[in-house]
Amino acid sequence: MSKKHPVIAVTGSSGAGTTTVKRAFEHIFRRENLNPAIVEGDSFHSLDRTAFKEAVAKAEKAKTRAPSHFGPEANHFDKIEELFKTYGETGSGKRRFYLHNDEEAAPYKQAAGTFTPWKAIPKGSDLLFYEGLHGGVVNGKVDVSKYADLLIGVVPIVNLEWIQKIHRDCAERGYSAEAVTDTILRRMHDYVHYITPQFSRSHVNFQRVPTVDTSNPFIARDIPTPDESFIVIRFKDAKKVDFPYMLNMINGSFMSRPNTIVVPGAKMGFAMEVILTPLIHEMILNKKKAK
Repeated sequence: MSKKHPVIAVTGSSGAGTTTVKRAFEHIFRRENLNPAIVEGDSFHSLDRTAFKEAVAKAEKAKTRAPSHFGPEANHFDKIEELFKTYGETGSGKRRFYLHNDEEAAPYKQAAGTFTPWKAIPKGSDLLFYEGLHGGVVNGKVDVSKYADLLIGVVPIVNLEWIQKIHRDCAERGYSAEAVTDTILRRMHDYVHYITPQFSRSHVNFQRVPTVDTSNPFIARDIPTPDESFIVIRFKDAKKVDFPYMLNMINGSFMSRPNTIVVPGAKMGFAMEVILTPLIHEMILNKKKAK
């Protein structure tokens, strides 16, 4: 934990809504005139696209459990921990970029699905902002969560998460529903052991819950819309939260537990900004005092 060089981590599996949180933070950073050092979780995979496919194929041929992007076999958990710790101490650290497609790869004259070289984060940033799968992961002696000053969990209920993944991978990546289902099954062990435990360590959780039937996600024809959902927001430390203010600001919201507020799905982005802005204010105030 660091006051001089704060670390913010948004963690959640793909399709969970981390992009919405990232956009909310971008709005806050712009309004507050902050310069964040941005880090993407994909850059900490330990295998590039080709090597990962080869590792999966080899495991399937040997009839052993294949690696997944959720687990330690395909990620540098230790390097995430090292970055968070080093940035908190010095305001810098090593990062690289994962090149998802040809457009991202062209400036580096590399193939899509590869990584850029590791480079030091330039000095002078106001904070570190991580968005990815493992912002609060723990594995053996590695504990990324203890170096995050603000850990945000973003997770839909699991059936909704599967619906979103099936639709996205079929529509955007050309996979069959059967192939996506196989991927879900292959990475289930890692999901249970490395993804879900993070949400017990987070300071704030945003969980999207649909109000329509998602009981069989493998035959669902469409993704529930925000208007067909609620967002359940849980706070680790409810004593620091001004719930009356939030209930007044977010129309249609209500409290379901002493540490939990529920907001309409269409208000997710707005609710995030209302909730997160005071947390960032406090973080930057502490940073100035520490200097």
